[in-house]
Amino acid sequence: MVRTLQGWVNESRSIVFFGGAGVSTESGIPDFRSVDGLYNQKYDYPPEEILSRSFFDARPEEFYRFYRDKMLCLDAKPNPAHEKLAQMEKIGKLRSVVTQNIDGLHQRAGSERVWELHGSVHRNRCMRCGKAYPVEYIRDSQGVPRCSCGGTVKPEVVLYEESLDGRVMEGALQDIQNADMLIIGGTSLAVYPAASLVRYYRGHRLVLINKSPTPYDSHADLMIPYPIGQVLGQIRV
Repeated sequence: MVRTLQGWVNESRSIVFFGGAGVSTESGIPDFRSVDGLYNQKYDYPPEEILSRSFFDARPEEFYRFYRDKMLCLDAKPNPAHEKLAQMEKIGKLRSVVTQNIDGLHQRAGSERVWELHGSVHRNRCMRCGKAYPVEYIRDSQGVPRCSCGGTVKPEVVLYEESLDGRVMEGALQDIQNADMLIIGGTSLAVYPAASLVRYYRGHRLVLINKSPTPYDSHADLMIPYPIGQVLGQIRV
């Protein structure tokens, strides 16, 4: 399987990588959707409810308690998947990365063309005046982070009930449509509308690298049921 992938990578000139939480879990960032019992012990609400816009507006202090505790993993480092994708972009094989993750690890590894469908913890703005703040400001603040103008500083992360950024979606869509190979890794393809982008791929080399089944398995030209970092780490570029 990896040998086939290697051959396709060698022949391709416009690869797009579409990744999800499984790419980051190999860097030690937990998938908040996984059930570990911790949320029920420590929080009165499920993660999906806490990470909704209505919850953010109604209970901002509880939102930020969870957000700082679970969503800010600033000590995490890029893993072999991040690093290999950055190398592939550098030599001109990879057109872009389309990611559902918000941790910024692709950029930290050296990737430049990254479509962050769900935003990034590294971008934060005042809801009143628009002033930008680094992620460390959110981490080090107490309660609800406030701007110098008195407004609430909100992460530029797409919460449930919020729309994805149209410019980002359009850019990701165009790259996927123009790709000669689409590698999907570390995602169950269950989160919409992000997962719907895969439908627009027009090529004949659709690769799925994921430890568990996905709704698109029957459409894949190559399926590799192993961790994404383990697989991409073997690819030579």
